[in-house]
Amino acid sequence: MNDTDPLQEARQVLAAADQLYSQHDIEAALDRMAAAITQAVGDADPLLLCVMTGGLVPASELFTRLEFPVQLDYLHATRYQGTRGGRELKWITRPSQSLQGRTVLVVDDILDEGLTLAAILAYCREQGASAVYSAVLVEKLHERRASGLSADFVGVQVEDRYVFGYGMDYHGYWRNVRGIYAVAGS
Repeated sequence: MNDTDPLQEARQVLAAADQLYSQHDIEAALDRMAAAITQAVGDADPLLLCVMTGGLVPASELFTRLEFPVQLDYLHATRYQGTRGGRELKWITRPSQSLQGRTVLVVDDILDEGLTLAAILAYCREQGASAVYSAVLVEKLHERRASGLSADFVGVQVEDRYVFGYGMDYHGYWRNVRGIYAVAGS
């Protein structure tokens, strides 16, 4: 059992982490994503669904860049819960607005194996959404994506490492870091 103080460990991880993308890089990626989203759904009266908790930062950053009428809601479904992942999807909160007949844009922090996002997109379709799009700030490049899922809008791509920042966490910490970092040695 590790007796390391979690806060101290989080500080050490950031100090040793590899910066993959700077704040400037991510801001530019968000601008590109917002332009592409505007072109695709700007006239469709979309509902932006933020996937909590990791999607909070990317969704808010994208939301403020969209220069057309858009409604906002959230859902909370996760496999991670502060760890590296699990097999089962846990629904914590479903959207409060009806998805029936709506164009829905689901925004999350990362597309990793794709199981969580695939289940959320399927749920939106089951609820009668007329069109469902996905946007992720980070797409992890690896061959374990058994779902075959790809996001409609992607900010940046990263190699298969444990990453954090801009909504993604390291054991509950560093979602607030303005950049994308990889844990050293991961």
